[in-house]
Amino acid sequence: MPLCQGIIFCGSCGFPMGTRYRRADNTADYVCTRAQSDAVTTPNCHSVAAAAVDPVVERLLLAALTPEQVHLALAAADALHQRHHRSHRAAGLALERARWEADRAERAFLQVEPENRLVARTLEKRWEDKLAALCQAQTALDDLAALGQAQTALDDLAASEPALPEPARLTALAQDLPRLWNAPTTSAKDRKRLLRTLIADITIRHVDHARAHLGIRWHTGAIDEVTCDRRTNRNPTAAVEIVRHLLDTRSDAEIAGHLNTLGFTTGNCRAFTVASIRHIRAQHAIGSRRNNPTEPGEITVPQAARILGVHESTIYPWLRSGEMPARQARHRRWCIPWNDEIAQHWKQRVATESRIRRPNPNNEKGQAV
Repeated sequence: MPLCQGIIFCGSCGFPMGTRYRRADNTADYVCTRAQSDAVTTPNCHSVAAAAVDPVVERLLLAALTPEQVHLALAAADALHQRHHRSHRAAGLALERARWEADRAERAFLQVEPENRLVARTLEKRWEDKLAALCQAQTALDDLAALGQAQTALDDLAASEPALPEPARLTALAQDLPRLWNAPTTSAKDRKRLLRTLIADITIRHVDHARAHLGIRWHTGAIDEVTCDRRTNRNPTAAVEIVRHLLDTRSDAEIAGHLNTLGFTTGNCRAFTVASIRHIRAQHAIGSRRNNPTEPGEITVPQAARILGVHESTIYPWLRSGEMPARQARHRRWCIPWNDEIAQHWKQRVATESRIRRPNPNNEKGQAV
């Protein structure tokens, strides 16, 4: 079961990403729901393999629940609680003082004689200032109370649930978490529940055809950004390069056997076959040089025969004996290194040979002269 189902979103259009299963191997993909609908999609509304995303998220989750991280989280929670308590206490004391000063200013104003208008106006202005300070103190305390409503709700919820373990017990649980996470008795539902306890949502944005960018937002407000592959069934890059290198010298069956001998497997963890080699060639556009197997600076036997003015059968003994250096490409086709110096050497050799088989216009097989 996909781990991030329900909390994963498309980074291109912002729509949730649903889960789609493949019929071939029953693997899951996260697919943008907008891309599946008839609505207009953005260019980057694509899919990503669940098996490529889930291990990355799982690794970050387990890394966040190490004993060291749990200890820091408990220390931060305790410091936050103490700071909230001090702030609330200070705001309450400020409100009491502002109320006392406002009452004192009110009594002073009420005790002044009406004939003393100048004094009355001064005391009235002081009273108004104290009332404004009282209003500000009350607003500050109300703001702190609003912030504390969330904590109160959490406290009420905690009162109806089992109490959290002691810090030492939480640290011990963090040490056992990887084992518990991977235990056969731990269900996918339990893993998803733990994941949603810490992670708010995950956003996927595509980097290119092979990679995706993950933005993971935690409930604490922190954000992690990582890059992962879009697919898990990709053939190893080293195996693709071996296919590219051996294509002109070995058959598909020989290449498949060579990769299996080296211990490579396909993206689906299976042994290489002729079909899988052909799939790699088609997928990566690896073409064979069957019609022209030579590299730059090389020529074929027919080309060498035309340059030297001899029959092709004259050249093969030189090649087999090693007199004429060459390499054999696929289907044992000879590729002869060639330049002006080599051409001059073999032209002199042909001129001094007593019996050389040369092409005859009237006899395609050639004749010895």
